[in-house]
Amino acid sequence: MIVIHHNPDCGTSRNVLAFIRASGVEPEIIDYLSTGWTRPQLLALFAAADLTPRSALRVTKSPAAEMGLLDPSVPDDTLMEAMLSHPILVNRPIVASPRGVRLCRPSEQVFALLDGRPQGPVFKEDGQMVIDGAGRLVA
Repeated sequence: MIVIHHNPDCGTSRNVLAFIRASGVEPEIIDYLSTGWTRPQLLALFAAADLTPRSALRVTKSPAAEMGLLDPSVPDDTLMEAMLSHPILVNRPIVASPRGVRLCRPSEQVFALLDGRPQGPVFKEDGQMVIDGAGRLVA
């Protein structure tokens, strides 16, 4: 089973979801902006993906700067509390599969988590080719 912690308003998240589906899998989709996060859930995801609250912090198009969270002296526990209160602060998409857990930015990161690569050609929503007609990743 593949699980995507998804924000439908995020282009990268939509691309990752499309790539998973193109591989023949329908993932479990968690709209974390609607459901929120729990501390155990975030801690487990971060540990599995080798992330820290700082490395998982969404700094663009989020209230992180206004909340004073970008200062490197802000402790991880403060970041975690902010993420629990404001789910938008967690960078996305985070994908979990039997092959591991990753923050899939850029969106091509998801291919390492899939059992099979989608048949090409595959494009991002902006038209950029990511897999060619022969099934090779395009740099």
